Amino acid sequence: MKNSFFYTLLCAVFLMLPQITFATERTAYFGGGCFWCTEADFAKIEGVRDVVSGYMGGHVANPDYKDVSKGTTGHYEIVKVVFDDKKVDFQSLTQAFWRMIDPTDADGSFCDRGQQYSSVIFYNSDYQKTESEKSRASLNASGKFLKPVATKIIAAETFYPAEEYHQNYSKKNPIRYKFYRSRCGRDDFINQYWKGDTKVYR
Repeated sequence: MKNSFFYTLLCAVFLMLPQITFATERTAYFGGGCFWCTEADFAKIEGVRDVVSGYMGGHVANPDYKDVSKGTTGHYEIVKVVFDDKKVDFQSLTQAFWRMIDPTDADGSFCDRGQQYSSVIFYNSDYQKTESEKSRASLNASGKFLKPVATKIIAAETFYPAEEYHQNYSKKNPIRYKFYRSRCGRDDFINQYWKGDTKVYR
């Protein structure tokens, strides 16, 4: 009798399997100038599980903020975005990213100047590369900006988390963060080009 019961239960589970969907954790890497700002913005998106500030793309192992900010290591300030692709897909994250930055600035971002602060998408799959290139081309074709989109699309390399005091900076230091963000002109730019857009996360 017991064997019959467990057999029936097992069959029921197998019949249900096609209806079960499993959340899949994915990772994406975006650089949009100061990682305090992009970290705070990505963290507001439903489906994003974690955002970590860090560095990628340079020629020095284990870089620190002091050297990266000087532009001597070749790294970019970026964020690692861990997301549930059943709730938010890579294309949606890319659309949100365009609305966090000035994608036409090839020499930095807002008040932070230098290659280390310029915008970049580091792809970790052929799919992410293709979608990033399509999204960039679409933004260029839209005529949204007078200048062409300068955001680079580069294969992901080793990710180095930034120092702990940089993580969750907007929450740890809300007054200093808001002052910096306002002074740097990021929100003025976003308001000028994206006011009222539902994909803006701030």
